[in-house]
Amino acid sequence: MIAKFFAFLLLAAAPAQQTWQFDSVEKIAGHSVSAVGHPRVIDTPQGKAVEFNGVDDALFLDVHPLAAAETWTWEVIFRPDAGGAPEQRFFHLQESGSDNRMLFEIRLMGSEWCLDSFAKSGEASLPLMDRKKLHPTGAWYHAAAVYDGREFRNYVDGVLEGRGDLNLAPQKAGGTSVGVRFNKVNYFKGAVREARMTPRALQASEFLKK
Repeated sequence: MIAKFFAFLLLAAAPAQQTWQFDSVEKIAGHSVSAVGHPRVIDTPQGKAVEFNGVDDALFLDVHPLAAAETWTWEVIFRPDAGGAPEQRFFHLQESGSDNRMLFEIRLMGSEWCLDSFAKSGEASLPLMDRKKLHPTGAWYHAAAVYDGREFRNYVDGVLEGRGDLNLAPQKAGGTSVGVRFNKVNYFKGAVREARMTPRALQASEFLKK
């Protein structure tokens, strides 16, 4: 009976799946947004997106959409552009009062880029990056980071790029930055159209479609 009660409490505390459409620089999925620089809403064939200049544009939200999740999938549809810095942090979930975090990053090499995903909770952390898996800039991509309770994986357009064993504790409440790291370094040049945060490990067949 006690075990069932605590299982119920964990279930009640777990976050719901959230889908964010980047169609405003003032409010996203009902969350208030604080914009720095001049990120702008643009039209794309698949809908609106927010474009960042790679110099001083960013969005900040006072919510960590994967706080309390024991397993999770974090997806984003984005367009990295040429001409940005070699290292760019374009999506950051940060636990308040600690250095526990989740990051989507890219490394730019000329007109190509590779994905860098990072997750940290306490002493456990893991970066996933393969500089040989390059993609052209200027196109729209789907990136995903998945944690199933034992293994951390990342994907580009549904294709597995990296994986590693990891034992992460759930993160606590915090905030989100888009277009830059939470401490306002490593700005992103490109655009973000949609994100989805799910409190379970999805299969690639369940990912968002571009």
